[in-house]
Amino acid sequence: MREQWGSRYGFILATIGASVGLGNIWRFSYVAGENGGAAFLIVYLVFVILIGLPLVIAELSLGRRAQGDAIAAFGNHIQAGRWRMVGFLGIVAAILVLSYYAVIAGWALKYFTGAATGSLWRIAGGGYGEFFRMFISDWGQPAAWQAAMLALSMFVVAGGVRRGIEAVNRLLMPVLAVILVALAAYSLFLPDSGRGVSFLFAPDWSVLATPGLYVAALGQAFFSLGIGMAVFVTYGSYMPRTFSLPGAAAAVVLGDALFAIVAGVAIFPAVFSFGVSPAAGPELAFITLPQLFLGMPFGRAIGTIFFFLLVAAAFTSMVSLLEVPVSMAVQRLRMDRWRATALIGIGIFALGLPSALSYGVLQDVRVGERQILDMIDAGVSNFVLPATGILVAVFLGWRLERSVSLGDADMTDGFIGRAWLWLLKFVVPLTIVAILLESASAL
Repeated sequence: MREQWGSRYGFILATIGASVGLGNIWRFSYVAGENGGAAFLIVYLVFVILIGLPLVIAELSLGRRAQGDAIAAFGNHIQAGRWRMVGFLGIVAAILVLSYYAVIAGWALKYFTGAATGSLWRIAGGGYGEFFRMFISDWGQPAAWQAAMLALSMFVVAGGVRRGIEAVNRLLMPVLAVILVALAAYSLFLPDSGRGVSFLFAPDWSVLATPGLYVAALGQAFFSLGIGMAVFVTYGSYMPRTFSLPGAAAAVVLGDALFAIVAGVAIFPAVFSFGVSPAAGPELAFITLPQLFLGMPFGRAIGTIFFFLLVAAAFTSMVSLLEVPVSMAVQRLRMDRWRATALIGIGIFALGLPSALSYGVLQDVRVGERQILDMIDAGVSNFVLPATGILVAVFLGWRLERSVSLGDADMTDGFIGRAWLWLLKFVVPLTIVAILLESASAL
């Protein structure tokens, strides 16, 4: 018998934990900084509501109906045929994302360890830019920290749904929420913090004329929520019928968006307070912020807490990503959970080594201006995940019978149910296709 979540509260925390991660803190801050702040936030939230929420409901409903892995979610329906390949594509996406996600999570663990022991603050004189570049270009350190984060995730996933995944998220998610709110409150009392608040909440409408903003916002919505990676399909398969699906999905999407917004409140006022450009790029968390912490009151303690937040958020997302292929191996290959977790974890570590070494011995391997890690991130976030989202929307909106789609999602043929299907049939696929075409034309 397939394992199930112990409670609705535990399920929601675990699913929010699957969504909240580096995408909400590290990625959101630098992508918003590069794309105009408040204008980007508005477009991002529109995509989260009109595209993210319908797809989260869709994926959860598919998983709960199947009570199996992502492939079964599409293959168990009458005349599903080749649609099971959509589930397979979601599993591949989860593996690809985890392969490089673990590398960045390893960077965060390295910084947290350094901040906690004090070694991170002792190298300030040499400059954090040089320190970071030397670290990521080293042939062994990035891979070692990547392995450490994967090992922690493997231990939790091997413990199962209730005793492993749900138990960890019950502990970590409330702690992360309290820490993030406390950091945001602290940041708001820094000198000249109002400029950072204005950057995040007072839009420059002219930025909306930039096509790249929409590509970035869509990619951020998919990456942050975890849509298209079969995470919600897998977590939905452990969901009993007694849980209200639309309400749970709304809670997850709201929680994920709030984490991103509060992270922005924690970061941008500090950035503007110390006169740093918000468009510092992916290095914002690892070069810019450590230097800022040194100039803040209680900065070293704040920095240590921030990097713990980054590690813990990455950890909960890594657990969910790893569970996707493990669930498939347990069901289809009849492997016990410990063995499946070990074999898949080792395989993902090997797959992620090129990303770990992409700024060192493999730095000359590029596609255009992108190195290996950046190339995989851009390809998956901007193309693979949106494409999977389109297929999920088409499957539920057009392939399945209307009554089946609505019934699986705990909806009736009323206004809300019709609106959800209309979004899946038209708004989701057409919006994603338009933005994908724009993204492809810019290559």
